[in-house]
Amino acid sequence: MDKANFKAQVYAMRSGQRKLATLPAAERNQMLLAISQALKENSQRIFKANQNDMVRAREGNLSPVLLKRLLFDATKLHDSCEGIEQVATLKDPIGEVQERRLLDDGLLLERVSVPIGVIGMIFESRPDALIQIIALSLKSGNGIVLKGGSEALETNSELVAIIKEALESFSAGSSWIVHMESREEVATILKLDDVIDLLIPRGSNEFVRYIMDNTKIPVLGHADGLCAIYVDKEFEMELALKVTVDAKCQYPAVCNAVETLLVHASMASEFLPRLKEALKPWNVRIKGDERVRAIIECEAATEVDFKTEFLDYTMAIKVVDSYEEAVEHIASYGSHHTDAILTSNRATAQKFLREVDSADVFWNCSTRFADGFRYGLGAEVGIGTQRIHARGPVGLNGLVTSKWLLGGEGHTVATYAAGRPFKHIELENDKSE
Repeated sequence: MDKANFKAQVYAMRSGQRKLATLPAAERNQMLLAISQALKENSQRIFKANQNDMVRAREGNLSPVLLKRLLFDATKLHDSCEGIEQVATLKDPIGEVQERRLLDDGLLLERVSVPIGVIGMIFESRPDALIQIIALSLKSGNGIVLKGGSEALETNSELVAIIKEALESFSAGSSWIVHMESREEVATILKLDDVIDLLIPRGSNEFVRYIMDNTKIPVLGHADGLCAIYVDKEFEMELALKVTVDAKCQYPAVCNAVETLLVHASMASEFLPRLKEALKPWNVRIKGDERVRAIIECEAATEVDFKTEFLDYTMAIKVVDSYEEAVEHIASYGSHHTDAILTSNRATAQKFLREVDSADVFWNCSTRFADGFRYGLGAEVGIGTQRIHARGPVGLNGLVTSKWLLGGEGHTVATYAAGRPFKHIELENDKSE
């Protein structure tokens, strides 16, 4: 698609988005279920396309981390369809009354949720991300511009084709979806700040930072997933071992896997040998500071290691003398994504939950729970670490904004400027009088 045609298609998509946003929730839910069914029925088309992408990726020496993300097998298809179906059961995010206030007799003010508009998603490797964002955009009434990595082009194209086929019988069709295929179109999308309302990049640190640095469009997402776990002096050995192993080894190539482990000095000599043994089945590469290496044999950790998102079976470990030192380390080195404390002391845990300034802060559980599906959001478009708008796993609520509706009976400001007071009566957030 040439640049002019692509821009025209994106601009035209606005009308498709407006039609989608006005559909009844029941029809949008039917569209979601139709997509899930079509993906299941056409699984072999998807798997064949993905195998072709995998062959080319291996020939091109794509990294093991990206290869794992690129693979779209029966398990990922099942999880994707389950996510779509869960989204269909969720409460309609459009038209929810968030505030309701009677300003005066006959003058009613409401703040209601509405779609953001048009969302652009640029992502690397992961075909399942395409399915997630289409499902959430459909449910929330948003148009979507999609640009996947060239390594997943055949898989993504097949997925979009199947989804569009599934939507042919519905009144809104698929006019609210635009799929970009050429690399050159990325530069174009970054300049469409007059039509695209929000960009969501998903990929490597360098990739996300490039997007953030080269567009005027608001960006939702995170560049780093530098997650830490602090094992407190008051802890349960088996719990700490189980949670740490899960956080590192269950799936290390994702942003919510733990990268840094902070261990209280008072129990390091007891915990670290047991942890090293527990990590052996996964051949985890341990990088420890000087105090760690005095207890177990491992590689020396550098300053850079504590700032590194490894995304593989590697973990940096540091011994700390206090809770305060652990929290300070997280504040200085972390990325405000997901951090956890393992402790049997409730007061210490509550303090950690209050003081650590991350999008997700956990107590006695794996950092891997930082996920939209696991949170019951149905699916997620990404994880936000910024402090404005959506933070943490971003599901439907992160894809809507609000507008104010004011209904009167010929009311004028002059009446109140002349001295009539407002009543400002807070009402229940429903539409009944």
